[in-house]
Amino acid sequence: MTANHSAVPELIVMLTYDDQTVPNAHEVFDSCRSLDARHWGFKDIGLADRDMRKLAGAMKDAGCHVYLEVVSLTEPEALKAVEIAATCGCDAVMGSIYSPSIHETARHHGLQYFPFVGEISGHPSVLEGTVESIASHARYLSAQNVDGMDLLTYRFTGGDPDGLLNQVVASSAVPVVSAGSISSYERIRSVWDAGAHGFTIGSAFFDEAFAPTMSFRENLASVLSWLAEEESRRLTPSA
Repeated sequence: MTANHSAVPELIVMLTYDDQTVPNAHEVFDSCRSLDARHWGFKDIGLADRDMRKLAGAMKDAGCHVYLEVVSLTEPEALKAVEIAATCGCDAVMGSIYSPSIHETARHHGLQYFPFVGEISGHPSVLEGTVESIASHARYLSAQNVDGMDLLTYRFTGGDPDGLLNQVVASSAVPVVSAGSISSYERIRSVWDAGAHGFTIGSAFFDEAFAPTMSFRENLASVLSWLAEEESRRLTPSA
């Protein structure tokens, strides 16, 4: 797949902190409804099932594309999470391990499937292995016709994360979403430069990484404004 470096990567706003959904996720989402953010998600841990359904329902009512990111790393847990995603009316499942049964279950429910690429461990999750082994796994996942893949770029324990992202995007025939620890405009720019399809931000909004001393909403608004300005800059011919 040839990366389109001029296309704005999709921002997936995660109502999560330290890899679990925050207790007041519904209230935070309500505070951001008027912003032009159309991709939202949450994790499979942190809220009761009924609260996940309520949260996803509010997102769908607002016209959003909804993601459930699965941090559980066993097949039974992932299968359960896919069923929950379907019950909640989500559009996509991200994360967890790849398996044909998870893939088939997601397809059965009409869910997009973006499994983790590479070897994942711990919680919060980290990405282990080498650039070569992770790129090889990306090629394998592409051959399985997944809808995309979830790459923990900035939680890579094996070296240069930006080099890894570039290699995975180049090795993949499906969209790559860079997830986890994107806490600066420099990292967003690197994701864009690599030609990734999208990226997630969750904890960094709560940590006020983009607009210090300001709210989650104002941090999100700052990133949306930066993306629009960066797009304009990239589309403007150099003098």
